[in-house]
Amino acid sequence: MNQSSRQTIKRKSLIINSLQQSSKVHKNMELRNIAIIAHVDHGKTTLVDVLLKQSGTFRDNQKIQERAMDSNDLERERGITILAKCTSVNWNDTRINIVDTPGHADFGGEVERILSMVDGVLVLVDASEGAMPQTKFVLTKALKLGLRPIVVVNKVDKPEQRGYEVQDEMFDLFSSLDANDEQLDFPTLFSSAKMGWASETPEKVGDDMTPLFEKIVEHVPSPIIDNDAPFQMLVTTLEYDPYLGRVLTGRITSGEVKPNMTVKSLSRKGEVLEQSRITKVLAFEGLERTPLESARAGDIIAVAGLSSTTVADTIADPNIKQPIEASPIDPSTIAVTFSINDSPFAGSDGDKVTSRMLRDRLMREAEGNVAIKVTEAPGKDAFEVSGRGELQLAVLMEQMRREGYEMSISRPRVLFQTEPDTGQRLEPIEEVVIDVDEEYTGGVVEALSLRKGSLQDMRPSGGGKQRLTFLCPSRGLIGYHGDFMTQTRGTGVMNRLFDSYGAFKGPIPARRTGVLVSLEKGRAAGYALFNLEDRGLLMIGAGEDVYGGMIIGEHNKGNDLEVNPLKAKQLTNFRASGKDDAIDLTPPIKMTLEKAVAYIADDELVEVTPKVIRLRKRYLDMHERKKYARQTIDA
Repeated sequence: MNQSSRQTIKRKSLIINSLQQSSKVHKNMELRNIAIIAHVDHGKTTLVDVLLKQSGTFRDNQKIQERAMDSNDLERERGITILAKCTSVNWNDTRINIVDTPGHADFGGEVERILSMVDGVLVLVDASEGAMPQTKFVLTKALKLGLRPIVVVNKVDKPEQRGYEVQDEMFDLFSSLDANDEQLDFPTLFSSAKMGWASETPEKVGDDMTPLFEKIVEHVPSPIIDNDAPFQMLVTTLEYDPYLGRVLTGRITSGEVKPNMTVKSLSRKGEVLEQSRITKVLAFEGLERTPLESARAGDIIAVAGLSSTTVADTIADPNIKQPIEASPIDPSTIAVTFSINDSPFAGSDGDKVTSRMLRDRLMREAEGNVAIKVTEAPGKDAFEVSGRGELQLAVLMEQMRREGYEMSISRPRVLFQTEPDTGQRLEPIEEVVIDVDEEYTGGVVEALSLRKGSLQDMRPSGGGKQRLTFLCPSRGLIGYHGDFMTQTRGTGVMNRLFDSYGAFKGPIPARRTGVLVSLEKGRAAGYALFNLEDRGLLMIGAGEDVYGGMIIGEHNKGNDLEVNPLKAKQLTNFRASGKDDAIDLTPPIKMTLEKAVAYIADDELVEVTPKVIRLRKRYLDMHERKKYARQTIDA
């Protein structure tokens, strides 16, 4: 029998064994709770796919899509993980609960909550890119909680892999983050999640993920549990199910829970929120949630039946008086204003247009996402939404427009703080790591210097690229990504991570061009647009609906220009030549949601509907705009 046949028989026997184990009651199995943390696009979700398949969670003939854990449409379209998700696999006599966490810094709130319910982490790092900003962020949180990571150097099948160098870089990173001796003695595996194997060295191609399963069982401690104590569970995620209602996920700290059991919930301050019955207890099995007759301390489960309990609250036995301590969440750094859509076209695309509907949706988002804060603005029809970054807020906007909401969005603004002792104004500073071709290095350094960024480090990153590290105010990075991609001809990669609050860096140059503003409501005429092309770049095409106060293009000078895009050619009894009648318009600029929000000025809004994205002035009436401009100058 050859090596390949033996491996096939071994894998099938492991799958059969795992399937048999899955039918056992959970309390008869060893338990491990782990989270997979890494920078975006380093292979977390692909690794989870492989672990699910090789543990026997799926049948051999079962068709499973790639990145099965990324079930959200936006996640699949963007290729990133937005929401943390739980799953579990059974390996021999051990049940392993696995949490796939987001890799983008804007969704760090998800990571912080998840780490509180696991006993170990897999730190996944790309074998060529090495440690990146989000790697540092999530590792800092894990080390502070006392977790002992397992380092997995992934993508060692790439020609440009430098596995051992990356391992050394990770040790240096651990040291710089004040890891203790036990944490510094981390085990390292080398893997190719795409090819489905892991091994002790990058040179040796493994057969499967057995070394990783064994390392998890060996290195990650079992949860410390107390089955005799009363039931307690800290809620870490919240979602809505059309049949079950609110579904709350967390890890049981002590005791046991069963359906129909009476529990109460406590806020972080210890206030009793409600007392109710648990209607369902659910475990995570592969991509599904399966009902349980009971669950014990150490298990990661989901429960239904509570109507007002939310993230960071404690679900417990009615006799419990004190809540479980919840980890503090890093503060929001950026905010935008969501307001009702009051344009002349309001209600033509979506079916959710009132301020009440907008408020209910935003409050529901804030309830389940602790990294987002919602406050009512002075106007009754507007709400200030603050979060970690532009991407996080743009994802919320995109989700809402797909749900049928219409709204107006303001330009993002950073959230300042005040030094309590000196009264000094402080602003959020971000660490920016850029990988760029050497020929574009000078332009990037100059651009970020104008935005008050300071260069911290510059070194070769291989393949003719340079890695630049800056500290830059968040203000200076709003809207920069589009310019960056233009400067680097689309080849640059930029990663951002909140660093700290620092002294105010002074004024930063704003957009240098004005805009073309429509004077009339109607349908844009090709003849009018053709004559406007000399004035600047257009954002609309012939035949598109416009209204007074809507932005239809970018003026090539610094001031705004009001124009009439409806003007048609005057008819005469003298027939023009065919060539004169033919109008060849330059294709208009198409604004994505993120680009539009970053582009607008303080006196402008983005109109977001399920079908279109329009730019407009805050005040649609020309006289109101002039009045606002005078007030701004006087102020």
